[in-house]
Amino acid sequence: MKAIFAAVFWVMGALAARAASCDASLPAPMALRSADIVENYQPTLQICRAGGAEQVAIRRMTLKGEPALLLADPATLTTKLERASCWTCADAEESALADTRMMRAIVHSAEAPGLIHRTFLNNAGLTHGDKGGAYFTGDLCPSRNPMDRAFLATLAGKATPISLSISGLWLKHHFADYRWLLDRQAAGDFAITWTNHTYTHPYRKGVAEGANFLLTPGVDADHEILETERLLIANGQTPSLFFRFPGLVSSSPLMQAVRRHHLISLGADAWLALNERPRDGSIILVHPNGNEELGLKIYAKDAAKGALPSPLKPLDEAPP
Repeated sequence: MKAIFAAVFWVMGALAARAASCDASLPAPMALRSADIVENYQPTLQICRAGGAEQVAIRRMTLKGEPALLLADPATLTTKLERASCWTCADAEESALADTRMMRAIVHSAEAPGLIHRTFLNNAGLTHGDKGGAYFTGDLCPSRNPMDRAFLATLAGKATPISLSISGLWLKHHFADYRWLLDRQAAGDFAITWTNHTYTHPYRKGVAEGANFLLTPGVDADHEILETERLLIANGQTPSLFFRFPGLVSSSPLMQAVRRHHLISLGADAWLALNERPRDGSIILVHPNGNEELGLKIYAKDAAKGALPSPLKPLDEAPP
């Protein structure tokens, strides 16, 4: 019996050691790091295997002088950064992944048209999730105002699952708020899913939506997507499979650009500041970036009355 226990502990120790040695993520920084430390960043699609595990690589890069991968679990939709040397990878076509939950979610979100206008789409993508609770999403668009820490603190619990849609310029100009989020996450208050919300979040006041946001002439959608991921990785966190359009404004070509990068387009069916009411399975949208206090007040009021669907669930669980 002692020999069996010893063998079990040895295996567990070996697995833990492998996980630690394969982890390529950078430690949380005390000061903002440049995205330039994430080198040779390239989209890819590969099936990678190690032992009995199988993951999908969607990005390749060099971190600390070593090749690394952004890996997605095709069943759970979770992501992680690992050393490429820990995996054996082969290029794959989308058809090889067609039956996976990951590829179904990517394809379905790209085909969900939302509200069709003459020159743009509104709220296209995944807008409602699996039932049995709700999904909290908070957008961190570029802002001159500080993040509303007091509101977010009311959500803190035992690793409360929240999704934060982060723009690169918000991170660059609000590093202290970003670091506060990392500290609360490390303390076990939050389990954060980082959603890509573009790098610059282009917006011009008074310009029609069909020529605004990512539809602004001259905007490079690939740069907006990939540069946000690089900056997030450089600053100690892992991008998720989810992408949210600024203003929830997109177009068919933009939806296909997101699909080409193997991300899931994320909308919302309960943007609280627009008086959209949450229901079971709702993807709730508020802005804790200091720009939209109304949505935060509505959320706090409804939470106090027990009028919100519960529990809050990880965004990874939303796609069918």
